[in-house]
Amino acid sequence: MPQVKNPIGFMGNLNSSVLFATTPEYGMFKALRSTPNAGVCTLEKHEFAIEPKYKSIDGTRIRYADNGKQDAPTVLLLCPLPQSILCFDPIWKTLGDHFRLVALDLPGFGRSDGGMEFMSFKAQGEFVEKFVNDMGLENVHIVGPDVGMAAALDYVIHRNHKAASILVGDGPAVNPSTNGSIINKAVDSAFWRRVFIVTGAQTFVNGAYRLAVLNYVPNAEEVQDYVLSYSNGRIGPITQWFKTYPENLATIDPHLDTLQIPTQVFWGEHDIFLTTENAEKLKKRIPRSKLTIFKNCGHYSYQDKADEFAQMVTDWVNGGYEKV
Repeated sequence: MPQVKNPIGFMGNLNSSVLFATTPEYGMFKALRSTPNAGVCTLEKHEFAIEPKYKSIDGTRIRYADNGKQDAPTVLLLCPLPQSILCFDPIWKTLGDHFRLVALDLPGFGRSDGGMEFMSFKAQGEFVEKFVNDMGLENVHIVGPDVGMAAALDYVIHRNHKAASILVGDGPAVNPSTNGSIINKAVDSAFWRRVFIVTGAQTFVNGAYRLAVLNYVPNAEEVQDYVLSYSNGRIGPITQWFKTYPENLATIDPHLDTLQIPTQVFWGEHDIFLTTENAEKLKKRIPRSKLTIFKNCGHYSYQDKADEFAQMVTDWVNGGYEKV
């Protein structure tokens, strides 16, 4: 991948500043940063361990990766918003030394195709089922942060799933959800949904990063990939995912108490998008569950605490899931 310039640009930074000024939690969050430049992309060249490729499933072109030890247990990682599967690069090599790693840009997110027709938990869960079957995966351990959490939960609740366990966090499940102000804006306000569309992908990505990490410094190549992922009209459909958030939660919440699959819940201690109250409720609701809260960590725990996150996944897949 060639060297890139700062992909956020002047307007992306300017619009993000307005967003921060209207986010009550931002001052507190900024004060907690361990790394002063956390969330601000570095222009240093980065070599990725993850190797994305493309295929079509049921008429939809998707981006995915399939690396690691092919004869080992399989871990499937589902992309979060507003990122892509490149966000898993900080944990990719470590996990790849132990497991077969498969990652998916969910349709309508990342660099996969798809639009409004995929903007529901149901549609995402259905596609995960198609992907797992197409790839011939069995006894898979699904890692689903953020929007990936909704897809993973729909898949194991409503589909003929082939999962051995799920690891989910920093995303939607409990109804009502305990949200930070940014999520409330996206869910409750048509005005703010329009603002997100008009200000574009650069503000969407930069604003999310600056509000989501306390330690991690992203590289320009990955940030450029995220900006490209959500450019050219992609944010509009995604705002509809938020608009129908309460209806979607109603398809998951009633089933949490009867969910029998081993579940590792994870959360960043200082997630200001979705608070840790959601994690604590999930731990109480899901019978076979374990909760890990990453200290001094924001919303993107797989990057903000990459080493600890990789260790959690390793311990879980290597037998921890059988003990809950």
